[in-house]
Amino acid sequence: MSTLTKENDFTLLGHKPALFVLFFTEMWERFSYYGMRAIFVLFLTSSFADGGWEWTTNRAIGLLGIYTSSVYLTPIIGGFLADKLLGYQKAVAIGALAMTLGHAAMAVETETMLYLGIGLLILGNGLFKPNVTSIVSGLYNEYPDRKDGAFTIFYMGVNAGGFLGVLLCGFLASNLSFSWGFGLAGVFMFLGMLQFWFGRSIFGEVGKEPTSKVDLSDAIENSQAVEEKIPANVQRDRYIVVAILAFLTVFFWAAFEQASGSMTIFAKNYTQLKLVGNSASIFKIVDVLVTVLPLGIISWVLLKLFGQTFKKITLSNITLGISFLSIWAIALWKLSIIIPKENAEIEPSWFLILNSLFIIGLAPLFSKWWESKFNPSAAIKFAVGMILLGIGFGALAYGSSGIPQGAKTASVSLLWLVLAYLLHTMGELCLSPVGLSYVSKLVPAKKIGMMFGLWYLAIAAGNYLAAFVGGYIDVIVQQHSMSYFFLIFTIIPAGVGVLLLFLNPLIKKLMHGIR
Repeated sequence: MSTLTKENDFTLLGHKPALFVLFFTEMWERFSYYGMRAIFVLFLTSSFADGGWEWTTNRAIGLLGIYTSSVYLTPIIGGFLADKLLGYQKAVAIGALAMTLGHAAMAVETETMLYLGIGLLILGNGLFKPNVTSIVSGLYNEYPDRKDGAFTIFYMGVNAGGFLGVLLCGFLASNLSFSWGFGLAGVFMFLGMLQFWFGRSIFGEVGKEPTSKVDLSDAIENSQAVEEKIPANVQRDRYIVVAILAFLTVFFWAAFEQASGSMTIFAKNYTQLKLVGNSASIFKIVDVLVTVLPLGIISWVLLKLFGQTFKKITLSNITLGISFLSIWAIALWKLSIIIPKENAEIEPSWFLILNSLFIIGLAPLFSKWWESKFNPSAAIKFAVGMILLGIGFGALAYGSSGIPQGAKTASVSLLWLVLAYLLHTMGELCLSPVGLSYVSKLVPAKKIGMMFGLWYLAIAAGNYLAAFVGGYIDVIVQQHSMSYFFLIFTIIPAGVGVLLLFLNPLIKKLMHGIR
């Protein structure tokens, strides 16, 4: 195939139409993941009268921690199985099926089915998560200069799915039942699986078969040749940097992942969720905009995709069309209920959409920062991320300072939560997207897979630690105060950030020229 013909493949917003098939596949998976996670702790801790199970906060957040930490471990196994046995395409489809069954099991609302559902979600995620990303990478192997842009678009799909899942699963859980919320996550995971499977022909040979042993041996041989050019003492120092950053990132995720645990409990029990007068009107306007505008933009992309691929992958596009018509129907139903009301009552899970929306809005700005002459070093980026995270919790500590010791409920202004999510997202953009990038720069090619696994292990540890500490929110509030609880997450990340500022000269030296 000629270079001209290959370049002519980039016909949809400057990229391959196949990328957008994966964009929507990932969007539905993230819809299901974040939608379920947004209502998980609320379901387990709510009263029987409200459709919950009346679990203690500690038990509920503990189970959430097992789930959120495990989903960072199973991709190591899922990637290995795809490379050796299944191929990326089959691995993604099987993973999507397992997650569909997992959501269906959770919708039954019995304890046995809950655990079965979580197990299936963990296993399915392990097969899905690393391999859909591998297909994106494979589509652009011959165009490395376009790969960053492709992953940026793909990452937008992640956040679009996240905010839609939280918005709509939370709405159904609050207005119908938790079963409907869990069930909706499963329905769109199922539709996403069908859309991917029916459209797989558009990927060509990418991910169709397992990676051949010849390709693997060649890659290892080539990476060894490159590695031999790097002095052993230099590589040792770079490993030390990876170890330092991985260890300290545990503290970031231990605080950041309070979002779906203790911060959701704070939103439910301690935040002013019933708005009247001008406050209610402003919230309604904001809610309409964050519902309709992103959906409109994504629908425009969808129509562009239809125009170029409908004849080639007809069933995939029909499935995708049905999915979006359903999303619009639920969204308009939501607005038809909210807008006519004189006052407004916010669902506790609503605040979780802020992270995705802030990422979509801020990511291009941070990307420009990293590409400018003011691009800071790795340690400075991590330090800024940690400090911003700490300041976000500091805002919550200050906002909740008026809550009496041992109080079970309060009405703190929702603006403190909004400010916290803004600062946390800014911190995430300083640390999360660049973490794996630095791993790939600092280690030799043949060790990247193992080092990525260790990096995900650090994230898993952070998620588990988040649940362990966050589960004690009731105990700490009873013995001290809500403000004291949030101060823990203010001091530790900020302290780590300051430590990184002091370590910056040493880390830069150990990186030996890597920026």
